[in-house]
Amino acid sequence: MEKDLAHEAITLALTGNWPKAVETNLIILQDNPNDIDALNRLARAYAETGSLPKARITAQKVLKIDPFNTIANKSLGRWKGLKKGDTYASRPLNPQLFLEEPGKTKIVALLYLGSPEILAKLDAGDEVKLNTHSHRVCVDTYDGNYIGRLPDNLSARLRRLINLGNEYLVFIKSVDKNDVKIFIRESKRSDKLTNVASFSSEKIDYISFTPPELVHRKDEIDVNLLDEEEDN
Repeated sequence: MEKDLAHEAITLALTGNWPKAVETNLIILQDNPNDIDALNRLARAYAETGSLPKARITAQKVLKIDPFNTIANKSLGRWKGLKKGDTYASRPLNPQLFLEEPGKTKIVALLYLGSPEILAKLDAGDEVKLNTHSHRVCVDTYDGNYIGRLPDNLSARLRRLINLGNEYLVFIKSVDKNDVKIFIRESKRSDKLTNVASFSSEKIDYISFTPPELVHRKDEIDVNLLDEEEDN
């Protein structure tokens, strides 16, 4: 029964039904007042419905049980500056966070998403990390929880770029039950890749009277460079 209610609470959070999420988590806590997961979910639901005093009290209760709980500590930090009646959804995000730069940034929809329990703890603006493997690139939380995978073609390119010295920042752009989008920003370009863009443009605008092969030429050189470096 409790497991079913926990699953329902997670689904309610992912679908944004915060008033019902408050009710469901309160029911769970009637039987187990020290259920840390339920307390964290309840604190988030309170914050989303504008009940910030209750949200803070609930998060502080988590810290009495587990003083180093990262979710509760992160939540309390985010709620600083918000007033009673404000909703957590109205919190300001840094407008520069998702500023797009051609060749340096990309928004990506993840594949093979992780568990609903993990997704329910994510927020837009959360910093996450790339985790490279021999044949794929995964996206994990900084606690090491799996969120999802990059598409294979992008994984192959980023693996090579990272192996050659590039570095990237990654943030959650949006999240719901069946869709997680991330924002990737090149934060450091290797000296070996001075003229190699991390991400090619989705659409090529041909300059009037310019032969297409000249427009493609730079991208072809970039790909060849990556292939040569990988073989060496």
